[in-house]
Amino acid sequence: MDGLTLHQLLCFDAVVTEGGFQAGALKLRRSHSTVFTSIKNLESHLRLRLLDRDGYRVALTEAGKSFHDRTRVFLHELSLLQNHARQLAMGEESELQIVIGDPCPLPEVLGFLRQFFDSCPTTHLNLHFEAIAGPWERLFDDEADLIIHHIDKSDPRLEFIDLFAGNVVPVVAPNFLPFPVSDRITPEQMRGLVQCVIRDTARHFPSRDYYLIEGARSWRVNDQLMKKQTIMQGMGWGHMPEFMVADELRDGRLISIAGRHLRGGKGEIVAARRPDRPHGPVANRLWRYIEKQAPALKAAIELAIHAKPRGKSELTSSRKTRAGAGRRRKSASRLR
Repeated sequence: MDGLTLHQLLCFDAVVTEGGFQAGALKLRRSHSTVFTSIKNLESHLRLRLLDRDGYRVALTEAGKSFHDRTRVFLHELSLLQNHARQLAMGEESELQIVIGDPCPLPEVLGFLRQFFDSCPTTHLNLHFEAIAGPWERLFDDEADLIIHHIDKSDPRLEFIDLFAGNVVPVVAPNFLPFPVSDRITPEQMRGLVQCVIRDTARHFPSRDYYLIEGARSWRVNDQLMKKQTIMQGMGWGHMPEFMVADELRDGRLISIAGRHLRGGKGEIVAARRPDRPHGPVANRLWRYIEKQAPALKAAIELAIHAKPRGKSELTSSRKTRAGAGRRRKSASRLR
């Protein structure tokens, strides 16, 4: 075992995971001959035949399967150790890159971040706002230290902290529909109407469309605020995060058309980062802060959604009360 090297193990793992010597060499950016020789030397040092080269494609022998399982564990632990060493060598970060996704309530999320960064005056915060797959792309392209967005929670490349869950509601402006509002509206009925959707900001990730009715005419906008205003102007209909339209739904400026066919959905927003990347002291303090303060953020967002502002009837009543009081004061003045 004295002749065993890390390079040999990396070559062996690359050939196995990529399915061949040429593909493994491309992954490692090494020549085919270098990778081939490294694995031959590894087998010689171990006195084991790890790969079966008799077929069209190389395959693991029984001994090779067992050895590769242990090799993967070792390489993973080595990667964690290297990341830990880089973290220890880091000073306070001069800047952090944070991406906020389009379904996030900005006042609450920005206030949440401000409380933390008020205590980090030497760390510059670079905030980015992205839609649909944009936050994921930034994270996987190493252009973000942290994202606040929805994710695929089964993705092993991510670690995350649950922040809040919100409803996504299909809405229209009053008098937009050419038929009565009900809970039985079908996608077929909506297909002839303009649907307003968010433009995906990802540059090379596969584009995704949520709740899009196939064959419907659609208008694309850059963000949720523009989408909301477009819908309120009767220029289209679409799905909106409930927190953004709660007031409008209460006072009738927007109408929900959720029902048995157009059900809307739920979005789980999390803070997510890459566990396989080194994180400096400020990033780790931020992560612990998010873990601790996540319940408070959730409560603040729920309060904002369910708080009932003064509606039109209350404002009208208030104006009438003030007008009546003014008339009474004038009458009293004339009597005097």
